[in-house]
Amino acid sequence: MEWKGVMPAITTKFTRDDKLDLELFNKNLAFQLKSNIDAIVLAGSLGEASTLTQNEKNILTENTVEFVNNKIPVVVNIAEQSTKEALNSIRSAEKSGASGLMVLPPMRYKSGRKETISYFESIANSTDLPIMIYNNPVDYGIEVTIDMFDELLKYENIKAVKESTRDISNVTRLKNSFGSRLKIMTGVDTIALESLLMGADGWIAGLVCAFPEETVAIFKLQSQGKVKEAIEIYRWFLPLLELDINPKLVQNIKLAESILGIGSENVRLPRIPLFGKERDEVLYIIKKGINNRPDLTKYNY
Repeated sequence: MEWKGVMPAITTKFTRDDKLDLELFNKNLAFQLKSNIDAIVLAGSLGEASTLTQNEKNILTENTVEFVNNKIPVVVNIAEQSTKEALNSIRSAEKSGASGLMVLPPMRYKSGRKETISYFESIANSTDLPIMIYNNPVDYGIEVTIDMFDELLKYENIKAVKESTRDISNVTRLKNSFGSRLKIMTGVDTIALESLLMGADGWIAGLVCAFPEETVAIFKLQSQGKVKEAIEIYRWFLPLLELDINPKLVQNIKLAESILGIGSENVRLPRIPLFGKERDEVLYIIKKGINNRPDLTKYNY
């Protein structure tokens, strides 16, 4: 498990009667693999994790592990309300063949500093799988600070952070504090290139679910020092990337997948698909992006 490159936080596909649609899921997964992504992140917030049963998560993991057939790692998201539930989820992920874990702080309860550290310590002690801590204080209300990471990095299997503070300077703080010991995966689409240029090792992306080729192109070009070329694609991409920093990110991205024939608009209640003026506005952004899609063949990466 290497924490670098492009890792789609893939959406979970559902049928019209609210069952897992593994056929459509695998169609998207095949497109991701063809686009040379580096790993898959399952059952994150974009994957509607809060609505999935543990059995459904197990099915998704087992299906994905079998489908990718050791070509890329499979990372499973752990987002639970209690330490006990988190440890149970980790055991399930291990049995299902996960390569690594993305771990959020406790859900609902806003844990204090000592409680948050204790939570991650319990998880690190429970598994040999490599762990990426998801640091997203904007959406989840708990920040894993530099001094907290300083304590947590005594656990060798804590390897990476999904950096979603939306403060680009935090990439530099993490690099100054921990060097290469802590790998940094940028987790906010709209500041992804900026974060990569400041030293992030990879990109856990959302719009990649619909546009994997462009996402990979941006990552590879900037990593080769071809920043001007990366910026050209990124400027085209930004209106689409802004669909990810929105309460309706799941519906937005699923609409884009549907238009491109690699997904559907089916979501799980209480979510409902976009409708009316809101859908029209998002559809306009998606179609404009598709119509002005950059010609990637002119870039050498």
